[in-house]
Amino acid sequence: MPKRILQGEVVSDKNDKTVVVLVERRIKHPLLQKVVRRTKKYHAHDENNESKVGDTVRIEECRPISKNKSWKVVGNA
Repeated sequence: MPKRILQGEVVSDKNDKTVVVLVERRIKHPLLQKVVRRTKKYHAHDENNESKVGDTVRIEECRPISKNKSWKVVGNA
């Protein structure tokens, strides 16, 4: 089964080898038929601490690395 790849913006890089990535998706509201934005934050593993706040990165699903981390940074987008 292929691993999911998401694209988002780094909003925090304060943790060691970890970045917090804000991923935004657009959905159509079921009743109002209006496009609304939904956001979610993911903790992603960044082995070399390369990503900085404001960078757009791609993250990929991986095995659980810690309690909150199940994604890893695969590159800048």
